[in-house]
Amino acid sequence: MRFKLILSLVKPDITDKVVDAAKEVGATGATIIPARGTGIHEAKTFFGLTLEAQTDIIMFLVEEHIVPRVLDGVKKAGKFHKPGTGIAFVLPVDQAVGLESQMEAFKKQVSKSYF
Repeated sequence: MRFKLILSLVKPDITDKVVDAAKEVGATGATIIPARGTGIHEAKTFFGLTLEAQTDIIMFLVEEHIVPRVLDGVKKAGKFHKPGTGIAFVLPVDQAVGLESQMEAFKKQVSKSYF
């Protein structure tokens, strides 16, 4: 099986919506990493302290064939058509280990859906 890594950077208040949307279309899970960063605009300051926007990095390791529908689900749930809501992109995965139990669960899920 071939895998891809979908990375999505969103504001923490929509993280759950994005994860739920991805799971509805086939993602089996996600890893969420709290982060902070700046965009195209200068970071705001308050009494000399820089306030950087909080961001969540959501990682989805998915099978290659479901990437388009997961990416589309992430895009819609994150409302990426609006400026400043988030981004998502896909990276290739050359090798992965530790997915054996997940693959067995996925095979059972697929076989149940055909009957």
